[in-house]
Amino acid sequence: MKKKHLLPLLFLLFPLTAITAQAQNEKEDEIESETLEIPQRYRLRVSFRDKKENPYSVKRPQEFLSPKAIERRKRLGIKVDAYDLPVTPKYLRALEQNGCTIYNVSKWNNTAIVEVGDTACITQLAQLPFVIGVKCVWIGPKEISFGKDADPFTLAALLPDNQEITEGLEALRREELEKDSTNYAYRHKHYGSGFRQAEMLQADQLHEMGFRGEGMTIAVIDGGFHNADLVVPEARILGTRNFVHPGYSVFYEPEDHGTMVLSTIGANQTGRLVGTAPAAQFYLLQSEDGNSEQIVEEDNWCAAVEYADSLGCDVISTSLGYYKFDEGRNNHAYSDLDGQTAANSRAASLAASRGLLVLNSAGNEGDGTWKKIGFPADAKDIIAVGATDGKGVNTYFSSLGYSADGRVKPDAMAMGGRSAVISETNKVRFVNGTSFSCPILAGAVTCLWQAFPNKRPTEIIKAVQQSGNFANRPNEVMGYGIPDLKKAYEILKK
Repeated sequence: MKKKHLLPLLFLLFPLTAITAQAQNEKEDEIESETLEIPQRYRLRVSFRDKKENPYSVKRPQEFLSPKAIERRKRLGIKVDAYDLPVTPKYLRALEQNGCTIYNVSKWNNTAIVEVGDTACITQLAQLPFVIGVKCVWIGPKEISFGKDADPFTLAALLPDNQEITEGLEALRREELEKDSTNYAYRHKHYGSGFRQAEMLQADQLHEMGFRGEGMTIAVIDGGFHNADLVVPEARILGTRNFVHPGYSVFYEPEDHGTMVLSTIGANQTGRLVGTAPAAQFYLLQSEDGNSEQIVEEDNWCAAVEYADSLGCDVISTSLGYYKFDEGRNNHAYSDLDGQTAANSRAASLAASRGLLVLNSAGNEGDGTWKKIGFPADAKDIIAVGATDGKGVNTYFSSLGYSADGRVKPDAMAMGGRSAVISETNKVRFVNGTSFSCPILAGAVTCLWQAFPNKRPTEIIKAVQQSGNFANRPNEVMGYGIPDLKKAYEILKK
């Protein structure tokens, strides 16, 4: 983001605050960064004992699942069960009556994230007859900064929105886009700079066969998608939701990680960058909070996955992983890598049984002290994706397996060294990370599943594993290796 644009916008962002009134009386070049003290808030994870007294029924799934989600279950022979039932509304109302604000809810984990102003209420909540546990998962800031170095998109998320703010942010977003977007190396007359990352998986072969993601819906769960709607308009965005700042646009968030991730799948700019599923449709869901690293982000992720399921999405691509947090007491241990200890790993492991195919980045800790995959890459019945370079050699940073219970992880590899992406400023860039190998493979696997819509996620995963170049000798570095999706197609065709 270009800092030179930020100062003029500050006056637009805060017309209703006393602090801005003071700032407006100063000359722009004299404004210094200041701070505003705000009431500290906390978020608690409340775990429920059961789903009793629930007005919803598995016999009436249309009350809590979309027609597409119901159709997917019917097509794959999956029954609606108690996991699908929403959290008992009576329990949520009781939390509100005890001074809590509902922030996020997970029906699969049967939990609610509530926001409160004082952790003293933990004891009170724990005594409710339907509650089996209460844990603090987020501690809010005591102050926010403003002034010439402040980020207006972050500030707008923290302060009340209005028409002036929206108009100002829209103008700023469009100014950020580069006028000259031709800064790319010629690689291929169709795929542009994205040719090698598609060819490595034989995704281009699937495309030639007519499988480009048409009719498939992918949920991308990530950090902010700054300018994604301006940078990648060809990607068919069906909707968005922000699980970090509810009600705040994911396109305004000052983070383009999700934008770059999306571009590897859905970009369709001939000769510049064509993604691995250039005809798919998308929901963009933000669960990552770039301002801190706290375990509530795992709960945000769970809520996002369940939302994607309820919408009827087919595939989830998520380039997020956790193991270490600002609050050290919440850090994970190696023994937790069993697919069921972490809240987000439990949700990911459940996804396939709902008919969802989840791909998650393995992580970038291969050369760090942790070294292992993160959470939820340890989940069962998903594809954890590691990273290779353009020659198919594992990168130094790609996280290692196995899972704590001995399963092969990562499950597959794709190009994550110098992957071609499009940034928030509409420029082709070359970046490193399993954050990009994951969506590259996710798009390709989406095209594979398009060819066999009646196959279950576990069948698709097995074919992907069997087609890998390390299928006969899977290990903790390469997993089952780089999949040949044309070969996977032939396996599924039998």
